[in-house]
Formats: sequence, structure tokens, C-alpha cells
Amino acid sequence: MKFRSPLSLFSADLAIDLGTANTLVYAKGKGIVVNEPSIVAINNTTGEVEAVGKQAKDMLGRTPGNIVAIRPMKDGVIADFKVTERMLHYFILKAHGRKVMVHPRIGVPSEITQVEKRAVIDSAYRAKASEVHLVEQSIMAANGAGMPVNEPCGNMVVDIGGGTTDVAVISLSGIVYACSSRVAGNQMDEAIMQYLKSEYNLLVGERTAEAIKIQIGSAYPLDEPLTMEVKGRNMIEGVPGTRILNDSEIRKALSECVNTILKAIRVALERTPPELSADICDRGIVLTGGGSLLKNLHKRIREETGLPVSIAEDPLESVVLGTGKMLTDFELVRRVAIE
Repeated sequence: MKFRSPLSLFSADLAIDLGTANTLVYAKGKGIVVNEPSIVAINNTTGEVEAVGKQAKDMLGRTPGNIVAIRPMKDGVIADFKVTERMLHYFILKAHGRKVMVHPRIGVPSEITQVEKRAVIDSAYRAKASEVHLVEQSIMAANGAGMPVNEPCGNMVVDIGGGTTDVAVISLSGIVYACSSRVAGNQMDEAIMQYLKSEYNLLVGERTAEAIKIQIGSAYPLDEPLTMEVKGRNMIEGVPGTRILNDSEIRKALSECVNTILKAIRVALERTPPELSADICDRGIVLTGGGSLLKNLHKRIREETGLPVSIAEDPLESVVLGTGKMLTDFELVRRVAIE
């Protein structure tokens, strides 16, 4: 992928955070213009797209037999090539109102393979983008969180998205160490679903599991206990059933996912050069992504590492905001774009 001269960068430029759970689009001069779930509803009979984004999410688990709601992104990469292409085309058109001459920068996980990179690029071109640059999500998340990524100092960011958790140590706009774990928000939802199945024979859907995680999920004991009434289907009796859950139960259900994220952070700290480790001791760890909003996750990480831990001001938007800054920072483009 070739870099263009600054003169060829114009208002058609977009920054895209193509996430497993949500896709955000930042348009140059406009800010964030799209923030919708990465879901597409397809009519199996006609092959036509019935809905994309928020409308498609409302259909999850509630569609007739001929319509299926699909998440084309899995673990931060493309799982369904054709559906991703349609989704991107829809979001680009919604963001810019044009079908051609769009130049997106797309954030991707740190440990994405060459095949997965090519899938993202091809999907963007088929969605009528004229030129595509891929960038590291972790650098973009740190940039969007306001961390001094250009300076010769250690910055540690943990970006917990829907499909992946990216842990990175950054200095001078480059990644000193990075790892990507395919345990994040969606896996937390799945863990809750499995817990309810095994403990109470209660079958719930993705949306219910996500609501449980948001309302009473936590990574560390809460100051005040929380409870929630959950409705689903009793697997033994085959009829609708309800159950009152408390935060300690959901914390137990999420423990394996949280421990996997903590392990990735510890490995990153162990492999960080001493001088940068000293910087991280002072600056601490910054959390971004929707998964960082899990209650008391920052307290759990602080207890495990002994380091200051903070949550970005706009954790859900950090990646796209950081990528959006690249639309005018041409030097940063040259440094961080993935070949």
C-alpha cells in the first residue's frame, strides 16, 4: 500500500473502527458519523439485506425462519467475507453519502494474520473504497485516549473490545510489545450464557447475557451488592422461566475471562524493557474499549499489578478517535500504517 501526498488527502477520508461488536466511522471535518452494531440481517430466501446495524441487532433471536441476523466479524477479524462487504458498503454510504473515492483507515488487532489483513482490505475495496490503509488498533486506542504516543516514553494500553483484547506497550509511535487475546466482551457474554445453562438449566440469548454483564457484571467485589431478574427458557420443563441473579454469581461466571486478560497484561509487563517499565510505573495502564466498562475491572487490575489503572474518557470511541486524528497527521500515517 502506497502513501499519498498530503494534497491528495481530502474530505472523502474516513477512519473506521471495524469491530466485532460495533463499527464506528469518523469522517474528516465531521467527527463520528456512524456508531452501530456490526450486525447484518439477511433474507435467506432472496439473499437480500433486510437491515444493518441497530435495526439488525433488534432482530437478534427474534427473526422468522427465512431471516437470519449475522455477526460478520468474529474475534476482531472477518468471518463472513460477503456480509462484511455489504456492511462496510452500507456504513461508508451512510457516513459519506457517496459510493466511490473514499479513503478509509481501518483499525485491526495486533496479531492479525496476512490472510486476515487481505480480507479486510479486499472487503473495503469491494465496498467501493478507492484506497485503504490498515492501522494497529492498540496505537489508535492510545492515541484516541490522549496518551503521548509520539514521545520517547512507555505507554501501556489495554483495549478490550467485543472479540479481542489488545495489550500493547508503545513508545515513539511504535509498538515495543503487543499481544492480542481472543477473549473479550463477546466471550464474557458466552460465559454468562454457559453459567446459566449449567447452574440453573436456564437458556438465555446474546442480548440478555449482554444486559446481565452490563447491569450486574463485575471483576472485583462491589461496594453494594446488585441483583437482577433474568428471564429465559427452562431447559428441563421447556417453558419460560425466571431467576434472580446476584453480582457474585456473575463475577464467578466471568472469572476465567478476566483471568485471561490479567495474564496477558502480566506477560506484557514481564516483557517490557526496564526503562519503559519505569515510565509505566509513573503513568500507569490505560483501559479502552467497551470491555473496560466492566464494573471494578480497573480495581482488579490495580490489585494484581500494583500499578495505577485508569479508564479512557471515551473508551468505546478511543480507536476511531485515534484513527480520526491520522486523517490530518500524515507523519503518523507513515509510521503506523500496516503494510
